[in-house]
Amino acid sequence: MKDTVFAQGDPTDGLFFIRKGKIQLSVVSEAGKEATLGIIGEGDFFGEGGLAGQQVRMSTATAMTGCDILHIEKKAMVLTMGREPKLSALFLKYLLKRNIRYQDDLIDQLFNSSEKRLARILLLMAHFGTEGVSEMLIPRLNQETLAEMVGTTRSRVSFFMNRFRRLGFINYGAGNNVFVHSSLLNIVLHDDSDTSSADVADPDKPGKKKREPPSERGVPADRDRARMPPLSTR
Repeated sequence: MKDTVFAQGDPTDGLFFIRKGKIQLSVVSEAGKEATLGIIGEGDFFGEGGLAGQQVRMSTATAMTGCDILHIEKKAMVLTMGREPKLSALFLKYLLKRNIRYQDDLIDQLFNSSEKRLARILLLMAHFGTEGVSEMLIPRLNQETLAEMVGTTRSRVSFFMNRFRRLGFINYGAGNNVFVHSSLLNIVLHDDSDTSSADVADPDKPGKKKREPPSERGVPADRDRARMPPLSTR
């Protein structure tokens, strides 16, 4: 797909609501470095910065799949929220939940290993926690994009994705999709404080260990990160 909904620097003209599909939000620095802010999907709002006074878009929104998107003009949204308390409550609840998500993202970045951060991102994209769902489907992202979201290198993402696949936590389905199993939560909840995540068992070679790619220069090794508080799975 890769159709652009709006680009960074475009004037704001309301917000959007996703009825169906996946949208990638990304930002480019003045030096030309691109970073992926997140992947959002059905039931999510985006581009609402204009409601808070932003004059231009601070990010780029790109369709990753076929999408059904509702565009809502700023004036119409403000008037409707004033007339419909239920809509105001719904929108406020959404913004508060997303603010909590941003806080969780920061905690995740500060305290968790890159392996756990990758597992958490895959589970969030797959809407982990939906009642009755044990196997979830997400679009297949290139490893550079996942590395941007995790805050690590492509080689480390490749290493962990291969490990998740060998352990049966993910499957590469037909087309551009990945099946994410709820068992991937075992990686997120695993307490590796007593052992280095640099040494992990290789299921293909019993009795042997496979080395994790080295940490990036200037970044503390995963085993040296501070202990994180209890993880929220919301």
